[in-house]
Amino acid sequence: MKSFLLSLRKNRTLLITAGALLLLLFLAIQGMETQDWVVTLLRSLSVAAVTFLVASGFSLIFGLMDVLNLAHGTLFMIGAYAAWTVYVRPDTFIDVLTPICLAAAGFTLLPLWDFLASRLTGKSPLARLWPWVGLLASGALLLFALRAYPVTIWDPGVYSQSPGTYSLFADTGARLIPSPETFGEQGAPLVLGGILLGGFLLAFSLAGLQNNRRAGGVRKSLRLPWAYLASFAMVLAVGLLIFFFNTPLTTALVGLGSTWLFFIAILAALLTGFLLGSLIESSLIRPLYSRPIYQLMITLGLSAMGIELVRAIWGRPEFTMPKPAIFNGSGENCPATTLAGIFQDHCSTILFMDSRIRVYNEIFIPLVGIIVLVAIWILLQRTRIGMIIRAGVQDREMVEALGINVRRVFTFVFGLGVGLAALGGALAGPSMGISTAMGESLLLNALIALAVGGLTSYPGAAVGSLLVGLMQQFIIKYGQIGIQLPFLAEPFKPTPPLVPASTVLLMVIILLVMPRGLLGRKE
Repeated sequence: MKSFLLSLRKNRTLLITAGALLLLLFLAIQGMETQDWVVTLLRSLSVAAVTFLVASGFSLIFGLMDVLNLAHGTLFMIGAYAAWTVYVRPDTFIDVLTPICLAAAGFTLLPLWDFLASRLTGKSPLARLWPWVGLLASGALLLFALRAYPVTIWDPGVYSQSPGTYSLFADTGARLIPSPETFGEQGAPLVLGGILLGGFLLAFSLAGLQNNRRAGGVRKSLRLPWAYLASFAMVLAVGLLIFFFNTPLTTALVGLGSTWLFFIAILAALLTGFLLGSLIESSLIRPLYSRPIYQLMITLGLSAMGIELVRAIWGRPEFTMPKPAIFNGSGENCPATTLAGIFQDHCSTILFMDSRIRVYNEIFIPLVGIIVLVAIWILLQRTRIGMIIRAGVQDREMVEALGINVRRVFTFVFGLGVGLAALGGALAGPSMGISTAMGESLLLNALIALAVGGLTSYPGAAVGSLLVGLMQQFIIKYGQIGIQLPFLAEPFKPTPPLVPASTVLLMVIILLVMPRGLLGRKE
């Protein structure tokens, strides 16, 4: 009993704040019809789930590595575009897998490049210069080889071949797949060899830069475990197999149907985010851990570069990502009245408490958010890697003293955080549309959610995202039906600019009461 009272005293500010928020939610519901507040709550959960996927990844990265990744919103956007490509243009997805695998194969032999680079690094000007020359040479070689590799792709400058047109065809169930491109005068062996050699040279040059930064040329012994050789052989084999079986794989993907293709697109977006995050951490963030201002500058630069790259490939106009057939059905039995009816008739909506609920937006997205919340919690609390991550958040030096490869853990966490953001983008594509501006608003929501819940708290990211979703959706709803305020003859209807302003106001009030957020920890 005594410990219970001490716990109440210790957390009294949190309990009072939580009680006040629940009271405000109760009062907000009282001003609505049943069907209105049911729909509003479910829409709040949908917004909260997408916000949480971005905020949780940001929280994991900042909590362990003290890195403020300002490119997180752009990577969320890239996840949406990557999922759209797999879902709407699977032929393009298959085409780009081979050059990606060949270029990435060199990075699986990092111990070999590290050993060779240690033999060439030193304090002489030539030893300092060769990695930069190698980077320029690898960039030129990859640029030549990748431009010569045939990829069947859209043309954003021609309306009939733009991403929006392909989306319209996919929405009707008829995918428009153009004839595949072929190799030019260079020939397949020369182009494939150039990509593979360019990947080798790029990995080798990056290893040289890292050796120069580390101890000024400390020579290392060669340790190349069989797992690295197996990884190299597997990545190379996968790239070549996809190249030789390009047409059958494309035909198989197109024939899967929209439902299976959609789930493959989600998985592909998650893996794309994980690989991009791992590459960014290992090549750009790792040398700058002692320079936080440089981290901010480089991630901000990556954000701008990512937006321009997306505009160059997919174009500037916004377009939609069609919902899969399992969430887009209509007919005599729709809207469904039971959960079984959703699976039987693939209804896009379901009736619940006199409200029409969108299955994809208000049921599927929150369900995925809950699954991710539980899965990451299990990873953090019940696995060895989770124990290392939690220990690293508390005392990074202690973890290094125990002989744990913290660099590898950092790469995994950064990749996981970016992967979660990319997953959020893939889920948001069918519900909010795809545009180059979609990442900015989600990043702002995620930062507000983290400030509300606690910057380094994973549960805080979930709580903060939920509060942001509730605040936004109730303000939007009251903008439609109005709020009856004292001394006003007509109901007050909040305007759209008050939606983001309301979440900022919520953040300010909570930080004034609890400067570390609702679940933030003392440093």
